[in-house]
Amino acid sequence: MARFFQPKKNTSINKKHQVVSIDKLDHHGAGIAFVNKKPVFIDGALPGEQVLMQLTESKSKFARAQLIKVQQASEQRIDPFCPHYGECGGCDMQHLDRQAQLYYKQQTLSQLMTKFAGESLELSAPIFGEDKAYRRRARVSLWWDKKSQQLNFGFRQKQSKRIVNVTDCPVLESDLNQHLKPLHELLAKFERPDMLGHVELVKGANTTVLLLRHLAPLAAQDLTKLRTYAEKAQLALYLIPESNELIQELGDEPYYDDCQMKVPFLPTNFIQVNQGINQQMVAQALDWLEVSEQDRILDLFCGLGNFSLPLAKQAAEVVGVEGVDEMVLKATENAQINQMHNIAFYQANLEEDMTTQPWARKQFDKILLDPARAGAAGIIDQLGAFSARKVVYVSCNPATLARDSQSLLRQGYELVRLGMLDMFPHTSHLESMALFIKK
Repeated sequence: MARFFQPKKNTSINKKHQVVSIDKLDHHGAGIAFVNKKPVFIDGALPGEQVLMQLTESKSKFARAQLIKVQQASEQRIDPFCPHYGECGGCDMQHLDRQAQLYYKQQTLSQLMTKFAGESLELSAPIFGEDKAYRRRARVSLWWDKKSQQLNFGFRQKQSKRIVNVTDCPVLESDLNQHLKPLHELLAKFERPDMLGHVELVKGANTTVLLLRHLAPLAAQDLTKLRTYAEKAQLALYLIPESNELIQELGDEPYYDDCQMKVPFLPTNFIQVNQGINQQMVAQALDWLEVSEQDRILDLFCGLGNFSLPLAKQAAEVVGVEGVDEMVLKATENAQINQMHNIAFYQANLEEDMTTQPWARKQFDKILLDPARAGAAGIIDQLGAFSARKVVYVSCNPATLARDSQSLLRQGYELVRLGMLDMFPHTSHLESMALFIKK
């Protein structure tokens, strides 16, 4: 077949500064203006504002722009409290009043559930807590700049690989924040700073963890300096060399005790970053499920037992299922430490058929699931087979919660409660909880 030359359309972007009015926020916290009926997404702009913007990307159905100047500010605009805000990509909503943040997140959850699940109901009261010094975990990126011969130490810029040097992070717990500057100074003097990967800081109930990932063996004098720093600061020191093996150099194994239970963890294990919200979240989940002494409960994506262990204190039997072997072993140990004998943990690929598993041969009265951001595709379609009367779905991504809710509705469940939990203040991210009851 003959092919004829067709000139490409001119895709050049109009770089001229333009004044636009912001109508609303999108589900990622960006302001939306409309130019010739096409939405333009502008990070940092707020509804009701007039702003000067410059286009950075233009597609057929949408465009993106950089905020140049706020010409008429919203009454809800406030001054960010972080010295690195605007560069660092960790927080993206410090310019918005806290109460307005909570309202925005509730609206996001409600709109997504209405749009994708067709479900609209009044939200439960939001769960929120401290908005500063709340993070008990942080991963700090390291990158050696060959040109300047300096070690960059901090967090990535939004939508960029560039590392923003951070000396003070007000949303980090103070026990973690105090180590940012001295650790930067220490690691910058290492013999091979170009072979350092990242640093993780984690606050446990009994100790603070310092983990260093490195891509080549540490020089003896550098390891000595690191150990000396950790000993002086009373830190538990862990290393991950290029072999990917987790090595405990010194200090005690950390644990958290959010629900009056001791839950030991490794620095590589997932734990909720906000202790105060996690405590309230677990309490609300147990309340919504109305756990009784006769209940057999299934906890999917159970991790270390964050929900499983408190559930087992009130239920007859709990089965926890998790995809990662290491987490299953740790959760089993945690049950033994807390002398919980009515709970069992299993490893399984939760995207496969679970109904034939030995632990699934008996029916469940209630189900709790807390998947990662990708949601519960696969297992969600099987929940009806377990005949549970109630299902509580905890989600860190309202879009996948809305998607998975459609499956539960088709299986005969009704959405009766929905709530937002502000696990990540000053970001557009939110935690949500939904209660489904079998019709």
